[in-house]
Amino acid sequence: MNQATLHQLKVFEAAARHSSFTRAAEELFLTQPTVSMQIKQLTKSVGLPLFEQVGKRLYLTEAGRELFATCRQIFDNIAQFEMKVADLKGLKQGQLKLAVITTAKYFIPRLLGKFCELYPGIDISLQVTNHEQILERMSQNLDDLYIMSQIPENMDITCQPFLENPLIVFAPLNHPLSQEKNIPIERLAEEPFIMREPGSGTRRAVQSLFDEQGVKVRVKLELGSNEAIKQAIVGGLGISVLSRHTLLLDSSQFSILDVQHFPIHRNWYMVYPSGKQLSIVARAYYDYLLAAAKDIVEQNATYSYSAVEATHR
Repeated sequence: MNQATLHQLKVFEAAARHSSFTRAAEELFLTQPTVSMQIKQLTKSVGLPLFEQVGKRLYLTEAGRELFATCRQIFDNIAQFEMKVADLKGLKQGQLKLAVITTAKYFIPRLLGKFCELYPGIDISLQVTNHEQILERMSQNLDDLYIMSQIPENMDITCQPFLENPLIVFAPLNHPLSQEKNIPIERLAEEPFIMREPGSGTRRAVQSLFDEQGVKVRVKLELGSNEAIKQAIVGGLGISVLSRHTLLLDSSQFSILDVQHFPIHRNWYMVYPSGKQLSIVARAYYDYLLAAAKDIVEQNATYSYSAVEATHR
């Protein structure tokens, strides 16, 4: 490994992460022959094969997996050093890598914008995905912080609640039940129901409540995004349960049903693997988000509660 260069390690890390020389070349703005040459030279330096090809797929060898883990540590340490130097100079710069659950897209981008105004030297990488993919990313330690509303049970993590995330029953505007109070939860079984896709944290929470109460709803549609569900509700295809945060800015199109056992009380959490040392940038965003959550609560009160009152007038 004496002859291995940092550039070769960067090329290898990208190829290993994508399982593709072609995608690594695209990410690094290199030609594929250049990537192949760098990997070949690195393999010679290591003295063992780093990749093996089975059919059309590229896999890491045991030596490749060890080197991939080492590369991650090296690049994390370099990033930490660069940010510490910047901090010592009185600057905040570097990269913040966030992975957030789908529903968090309704408020996290707004907070990122304000954060970037405070620290214009910070580059943001934001991944928006479902619960299962968040867990997969966390297991690979791909990001600095994870924003989610369902804490994983079988992972060693550190988590901090920062905001409530109540789940409420959405219905089309002027739905027959919109004027009723304290609706029995069993009544939902008579309505066509729109459910999030398997793997969604919202679906798990809703299904857990229905199982607990012995309610079996008629699932008419399964959709993979909150926006698709909201459009289906507006179109009169059924009712659904969504986070109150999804109601921001378009509350006039929905009725919020007053159903027993709702809202389902949940929280938003900032999560990261236990033992992980947060970068200076990640710690700055962590502290910022705790403070900024108060503003979100006030905005939700303005949009959401006024909307609920309007649907019952």
